[in-house]
Amino acid sequence: MSTQVTHRRVFYIPGYDPIHPRRYRELYRKEAAAQAAISGYDITLKPRAKSAQTGRYGWHVDAGIEGARVETDFEVLVWSDIVRGSMEQGIFATYLQLARTAWIYISTGALFRLMRLRKGPVIAALYPVVFLVVQLALAVMVGLGIYQISTFLPESVWTGAGFALLGLLAAWQLLEWFRRKDNRFFAYYLMHDYAYSAQSRGANPPELEARIARFVEEIAAALADDCDEVLVVGHSSGAHLGVSILADLIRAGRVPNEGPALSFLSLGQVVPMVSFLPDAHRLRADLAYLSTREELAWVDVTAPGDGCAFALCDPVSVTGVAPEGKRWPLVFSAAFTQTLSPARWRELRWRFFRLHFQYLCAFDRPGDYDYFRVTAGPMTLGARYRDRQPSKSRIEKPVNRFTGMAA
Repeated sequence: MSTQVTHRRVFYIPGYDPIHPRRYRELYRKEAAAQAAISGYDITLKPRAKSAQTGRYGWHVDAGIEGARVETDFEVLVWSDIVRGSMEQGIFATYLQLARTAWIYISTGALFRLMRLRKGPVIAALYPVVFLVVQLALAVMVGLGIYQISTFLPESVWTGAGFALLGLLAAWQLLEWFRRKDNRFFAYYLMHDYAYSAQSRGANPPELEARIARFVEEIAAALADDCDEVLVVGHSSGAHLGVSILADLIRAGRVPNEGPALSFLSLGQVVPMVSFLPDAHRLRADLAYLSTREELAWVDVTAPGDGCAFALCDPVSVTGVAPEGKRWPLVFSAAFTQTLSPARWRELRWRFFRLHFQYLCAFDRPGDYDYFRVTAGPMTLGARYRDRQPSKSRIEKPVNRFTGMAA
């Protein structure tokens, strides 16, 4: 199988994100230009219209990198409609979600085991819980404060009832204001994110299983295409979807022996948030299966500076399902404190959500990880990192209580 690439197909799997996929095209356009200016290569992007027949959304990249010309066709594997559907919850339903999600993670012990890996993503998971409770407490205080005004007025049934109603309306309006401003606070968004996996205790909901099956078909078709590499990129929650998609693809015998190289790049993964839940039998089986396969190369890139990811945690090993003969993933760090200049690091350090997307962005002091060389350069993922050693500080100790896998 050739390690040189002149034509590549990339399938990008977003995380839990309700935004239109054009966001990822524009991010790629902007950051590729920035990285090209820093690193001295050229890269241009042409948009492709969404297909009315397939619903696919993507773009075409032409690049001159490392002395070679490469053409790359990107497609976003869209599941934002499922995300939006899961976020259509009112205030009351969101607080019920909060209680149910917190109970699942605490009662199963998953929360405490996750804290033994990395505190950053656990704090990120606790943030919406704490902030939503604070919102509720403030609303209750405002409501009670308004009702107390009635105690300073002449006694009247209507006065008391009127101020009680006014207090309830004020409390509800304050909660509604917080919900409308969630694009600043992200409390509702993150609550829906964690609740989506927790609602079925780690099992995939039926609508997600159906979408995974469709994604398998799309990637299988690309593997029959005339290209040199099919690269699947899974970011954040998209990483564990990528694991299941590729496991299904290989189990079904859909990877041709003489076809394109099959590669998987997981970025900023949060796999343990799902694989540590009791009913995540399917994901755990997929992790164990994919980690031994010769049909693909799997590279996992995270960074301790990303407080939303389980940085340098080998998702197979920490889940407790590493089999004999484990080959993947190759785990290493994007090392934000080294690959970003001190000035740039100071600018981004406390912008947690922006840092979670840094893997898809330009580095002003790039190291051996460069998203644009990986996705638009002349080497397959496996060839590019063939001699790369895993990070010494990676975490491989199994800490998961639940290790049962689907048959």
